[in-house]
Amino acid sequence: MILDANVRFEALSALLGTKVTSLDGGNPWKAAPVLLVGGFVKQLIPDSITISACSKFHPSTKEFFIDEKEFFDPGYDFDFTNLSDSADCMRGNEPYERPKGWYRMALKVKGKYPDGDAWLGTNGWRSDSVPGEWPVSYHGTGLEEARGIISSHYKAGNRQAYGRGIYSTPDLHEAKNYCKTFTSKITGKTYTVIMQNRIKPEKRQIHGNYWLIPVPEGTSAEEEKRIVESSIRPYGVLIKEI
Repeated sequence: MILDANVRFEALSALLGTKVTSLDGGNPWKAAPVLLVGGFVKQLIPDSITISACSKFHPSTKEFFIDEKEFFDPGYDFDFTNLSDSADCMRGNEPYERPKGWYRMALKVKGKYPDGDAWLGTNGWRSDSVPGEWPVSYHGTGLEEARGIISSHYKAGNRQAYGRGIYSTPDLHEAKNYCKTFTSKITGKTYTVIMQNRIKPEKRQIHGNYWLIPVPEGTSAEEEKRIVESSIRPYGVLIKEI
């Protein structure tokens, strides 16, 4: 699969529910905030976001800029679209079914967290987990839905019965129910898109096909931020032509 660079921005825009464009195209008068990869999970999941020091997120924000060199890490992209093998894989001591049929746009996350990069495991083909690695989960939502996850809980199906917090699933087939779709103005093709994350195993609760990172009522914004950063980390955007 050959992915046009502009389709990357369309995919992010669909996933976040708001326009995302390249900083290379200019950010006149700082009219829109700069979205940093370290704040992407906080934009996608809870009701908070790390943006440039000069900007303040507001619900009416219609556009974000990103610095491609600091946001994407194409050296770690992987094309699963024609994957044919069925070898069993483990990640973080959990079964991992590689996303056959999808293309992964890697996010630039190496070196971004104070506890190092062990959570990512080692690069390259392997079937087994490595020490310190976190298991893989999937998550799909948009900006409007994201505001509701921390303010109440992720209201999707019967998952709300499990409590307040951040929901994702290790089952990509289940995650497809929450994918975002868009038709590219560049290629004219229709795509579906979803996030690929790593979850800290000791921070999660397992409820059937769902993994919950609990965020109790009354948790401060600062503590919510800490919970998110220490518990769930997106490292790739999966995209597939429909």
